Amino acid sequence: MNTKPFGKTGLYFPSIIFGSSALGNLFQAYSKADKKAILKEAFNRTSPNTVFDTAGKYGAGLALEVLGEFLAEERIPRSNVIITNKLGWTRVPLTTPEPLFEPNIWKGIHHDAVQKISYEGILECFEKDNALLQGYVPQLISLHDPDEFLAKAKTKEERALLWEELMGAITAMKELKEAGKVNGIGVGAKDWKTIREIYSRVPLDYVMVANSLSLIHHPPELMDFLELLRKDNVGIIIAAIFQSGFLTGEDYFDYKKLDSLDPEDQRKIQWRTAFFEVCQKYDVAPFHACIQFSLMVPGVSSVALSVNKPELVEKNILASETSLPKEFWKELKDKSLISDFPYL
Repeated sequence: MNTKPFGKTGLYFPSIIFGSSALGNLFQAYSKADKKAILKEAFNRTSPNTVFDTAGKYGAGLALEVLGEFLAEERIPRSNVIITNKLGWTRVPLTTPEPLFEPNIWKGIHHDAVQKISYEGILECFEKDNALLQGYVPQLISLHDPDEFLAKAKTKEERALLWEELMGAITAMKELKEAGKVNGIGVGAKDWKTIREIYSRVPLDYVMVANSLSLIHHPPELMDFLELLRKDNVGIIIAAIFQSGFLTGEDYFDYKKLDSLDPEDQRKIQWRTAFFEVCQKYDVAPFHACIQFSLMVPGVSSVALSVNKPELVEKNILASETSLPKEFWKELKDKSLISDFPYL
C-alpha cells in the first residue's frame, strides 16, 4: 500500500487503517480464532505499513487484549505496526449481569469500563492499555469521547469544571509526548464541533472524526474546519463512514437501531433506497462509494475501517485504490443525495 506523511507526526499512513471494534465484540461476539484471522490477513495485505486504531472502550479493553496477544504471538516487529490508541476509558470489574458503560452494544465481554478524563485518568489509561497490548506502546494517543464527557454537564458551571478536567487530560498527553513516549497527540470524537472547540485552545497533531462525515452527512462548516486542519498540517482520520453500517444495508445508524415508524428514520431509509438505486445502475458497491467519498476530502490521510471478516481486508484496500466514474458522482449530486460538497 502507498503511504503519505501523517501531519507533523513523522509517521506515514496508508489510506486504509484498521479499526478494532470487532475485536471488542461490537454488536456480536466473535471467536478469538476469527479475530486473529482478521488480524493475520491485515498484516499479510499491508505489512510493513499496518496501522491499527484501538481504544480501552472497545469491549472494555478486550480489543486491546486481543491485538496485544496477536502481536506477541506472531512476534510482529514494533517497526511493522503503528498503533493509535484512544484514551479516556479503562477496564473495571464487571459487577452486574451486563456491562453498564454502553448497554446492548458490546456482546460477550467479561469486564465493564468507566470514563476517566483527567490528568491522572489519562496516565492510568495509558499504563493499563499498554499492559493489555503486552508492551506494544502506541505511537499516537488521542482523547476519546470528550463530547460525551462534556455532555454530562447540566449547567455552565458544571461544564467549566469538566473542561478543567479535560484540559488536565490534554496536559497529561502532552507530557507523554514531551517525554518521548509517543509521537503525537490528538482527539477522537463523534461530535466534530467538540474537536473544533478543543483545537481552538490546544494545538493537536491529529484528529479522528467519527460519525460526522459520510455520503449522507457532510455539512459545509465541517468541510471548512477540515480545510483549516489541512492548512495547519494536522493529520485527519475519518471513521464510522458507514454510519454504523447503515450505508451498507444494516439496521443501525450511529449505534442506534432504526425505527421504521420514526419520521427522521424514514427519511434516512428513503435516502438509502435512492442511493442504492444509483449504485446498482453503475454497478458500484455502496461501501466502495463511501470509502472513495471520504478520501476525496483534501487533508484526509486515512479512513479507519473495522472489519469483521478476513475477506473484507482486501476489498477495502482495493476500494481505496480504485476511483469511480464521474457520471456516478454526478447522478448522486443531481438527485440531491450529495449536497454542498465542493470536491466532486
